[in-house]
Amino acid sequence: MTFNHHKAKMILDKSFKISEINPKIYGSFIEQLGRAVYGGIYEPTHATADEHGFRKDVIELVKELQVPIIRYPGGNMVSAYNWEDGVGPIELRPKRLDLAWSSLETNEVGTNEFATWAKKVNAEVMMAVNLGTRGIDAARNLVEYCNHPGGTYWSDLRKEHGFEDPHQIKVWCLGNEMDGPWQIGMKTAYEYGRLAAETAKAMKLVDPSIELVSCGSSGSGMATFPEWEAETLEHTYEYADYISLHQYYGNKENDTANYLASTLDMDNFIKTVIATCDYMKAKKRSKKTMYLSFDEWNVWFHSNDQDKKVEPWSTAPPLLEDIYTFEDALLVGSMLNTLLKHSDRVKMACMAQLVNVIAPIMTETGGGIWKQTIFYPYYYTSVYGRGTALHSIVDSPKYDSKDFTDVPYLDQSVVYNEEKDELVIFAVNRHLENPLVVDVDIRSFDGYQLVEHIVLENDDPKAINTIGNEQVKPRNSNQSYIENGTLVAALPKLSWNMIRLGRQQVD
Repeated sequence: MTFNHHKAKMILDKSFKISEINPKIYGSFIEQLGRAVYGGIYEPTHATADEHGFRKDVIELVKELQVPIIRYPGGNMVSAYNWEDGVGPIELRPKRLDLAWSSLETNEVGTNEFATWAKKVNAEVMMAVNLGTRGIDAARNLVEYCNHPGGTYWSDLRKEHGFEDPHQIKVWCLGNEMDGPWQIGMKTAYEYGRLAAETAKAMKLVDPSIELVSCGSSGSGMATFPEWEAETLEHTYEYADYISLHQYYGNKENDTANYLASTLDMDNFIKTVIATCDYMKAKKRSKKTMYLSFDEWNVWFHSNDQDKKVEPWSTAPPLLEDIYTFEDALLVGSMLNTLLKHSDRVKMACMAQLVNVIAPIMTETGGGIWKQTIFYPYYYTSVYGRGTALHSIVDSPKYDSKDFTDVPYLDQSVVYNEEKDELVIFAVNRHLENPLVVDVDIRSFDGYQLVEHIVLENDDPKAINTIGNEQVKPRNSNQSYIENGTLVAALPKLSWNMIRLGRQQVD
C-alpha cells in the first residue's frame, strides 16, 4: 500500500442539509426482562435506592446519556402481558409466567412506576401495547388510564392508584415483532394489519394527540421482508405515524473487518423500508410521509450460549448480559452514524437496551455500576449530535470483506448546531492496521476553530470494561489541526472519533 491509501477527503458545507435531527433518535429501551428492571433500575434494598426503590447511581448515568425517550415494557414480553397486572397496590399484584423469556414476573414495577422513573431521568415513555394475546380493548383502556384527565373508569382508577395527573404518554407501539415465530400470538401480515389499524383507530379516539408506530418486520433477514411492510401498511398507513425497524449484529465468525462493515447492511435495510413506504404512499395517493422508528438496534450475540443455561421460571435471571468489546463500540458508533445519515426519515430510534440487558450500563445487584465500551459513542453522539445533519461528500479508500464490497475505511456523520455555532464530526476508521488522515474542506465554516478531538481506541479489539477496570475509555487527541480552511483529522487505526469545531469567540 502507498501512503495515498491512508488518506481520505471530505467536503462540508452548511447548505448540504439532510434534516433537522429529532432528539428521539437517541432513545433507548427497558423491557421487563432479565435484570433490566429488577436489579437494574429498581432495587429497593440497594444503598443508593430512592424513596421509590430506584437506584440513584443508575439514574445519574442515564441522565448523563441524555436519553429523550425510552420504550417500555417490551419487546417480546409485551405480547403476552396484561398491563392491569402492573398497577394498583403492589402487594395485590399477581406473579405471572413470562412466556417470552421463561421467567417469573413479579409485577412490582408496572406502568405507573416506570412513568415515575422516566420523569427522574428526563425521558418520555414510548409505550407498547399487547397485540399478541390481546387487542383493541386492552389498548384503548391503557391509553385512557395513562392519558385521560379524569371522570372515567380507567382515569379515575389511575387517580385511586395515587396518580392524580395523567402521564401524557405520546408515543405508542402497536405490538412487537408480530411476524416472528417466537412471538406469542404471531400474526400474518393481513391479521396484524387489520388488528393494528382497528386498534390505532380506537386509541386515537381516546387521545387524538398520540403518535403510533406500526410493526415492521422483525429484521431484514425475515423471509417476509419487505412484503410484510407493504401488506401491513395497506391497513395502517393512514393511522400510524411511523413503521418500526429492528436489527442486531454480532461478530460470530470473529472477522473484524467484515463485522465493522455491517452498517452497509443497516443502510440498505433503511433504504428498502423507505422505498416500501413511499411505494405505499404512491399507491394510496397519500400526501402523508411515513417516518421510521428504528426502535431496536444494537450488538447482541455474546450472551447467546450463556442464556441457554439459565434456570427457567426464576425471577430477574441474568439474561442477555453481553459484555461488550472495543470493536463492538466501533460498530455502535457506526450504527449511530447510519441513523444520523437517514435523519430525514428516521425520526426515532432506541438502543436496545439501557441497563444490564444488552446495555451500555451494567450493575451488580447489591453492588456497583460501570460503563460498557458502547456507552461512549452513545454518550458523545447523544450529547453533541443535536442540530442539523449534514451530507458530506467523501472520497475514502475502500476494502472488500467476506460479505461486503467497496467498504469505505472512513465511516462518518456530521452535525451542524447553528444555535451553538458548532460543527461536530463523528468518524470511525475501520482500518485494522493503518491510521487515516482525512482532509476536510470546511469552506463555509470560516472562523471555526478546533475545540476538541475525542478518540476511542485500543490495541486489542476484544478489550472490555469491567467494574473498576475500564480498558476502553475516551482520551483527547492533539493530532488534528486546521490549516488554510482545511481540517486535517488524524484518525488512529481502528478508532471512533468525535471532532468538535466552534466559532472563535471575540472578546
